[in-house]
Amino acid sequence: MEVKLVVRTLELIELFAQARRPMPLTELAQGLGAPMSSCLALVRTLVARGYLYEVRRRGGYYPTAKLHALSGQIQAGDPWLEAVRPHLVALRDAANETVMLGKIQDGAVVFLDVVESTHPVHYAARPGERRPMHTSSVAKAILARLAPADRDGLLAAPDYTRYTERTLVTRDALRAEVQQVQAQGWAANVGESVADLTGLAVALDLGGEWYALCMAGPTPRVWEQRDQNLRHLHAAAEAIRRARAV
Repeated sequence: MEVKLVVRTLELIELFAQARRPMPLTELAQGLGAPMSSCLALVRTLVARGYLYEVRRRGGYYPTAKLHALSGQIQAGDPWLEAVRPHLVALRDAANETVMLGKIQDGAVVFLDVVESTHPVHYAARPGERRPMHTSSVAKAILARLAPADRDGLLAAPDYTRYTERTLVTRDALRAEVQQVQAQGWAANVGESVADLTGLAVALDLGGEWYALCMAGPTPRVWEQRDQNLRHLHAAAEAIRRARAV
């Protein structure tokens, strides 16, 4: 269950991230779909706590550096991302496709970190984004490593919405795909979420919890060069495992 005030606060931050400019109260209220009075109370609270400031009188509001500083402090204490990040960068450099570290959380896949490709046409994602399990190579890679009871519980979670002609729209279809992943040691999403987009993933055990490394991009690059891309993924996963063992 979502808490409305928390959701509205997060949506306000996301509005600034999208706009990247000061916004007046009226525009903020419109962007949030909130009454002016509620938006004013939220903005005043954030101003009082040092998270927003008014750039000039009636010139709009913008976040201070406090949010960025706190985010950096939080990320520096992350138990995995600081260690994994250099390997993600190296993986991106090796394949020049967008790469992610993801895990299953609350019935969906969440991207914990993302390093984007430098190709003009590439898969764009942001840390914290969530994706449906039944269309995700990350989910398939992780599900293949779980105990049957845990796997069956998660397979019951998706609503199996169809996004393309290739989307797996039943639990049995996804279960069969996961069994194939068990046998081959890697997972794929070839046009199941977006036409002409392919994701490849391999599972990664970090401290007894299953994560997955994923590479995504246009199908002609990612799928047609899958052997090479899978070698890069497996090499990155092994490098992370070795680094964790030291």
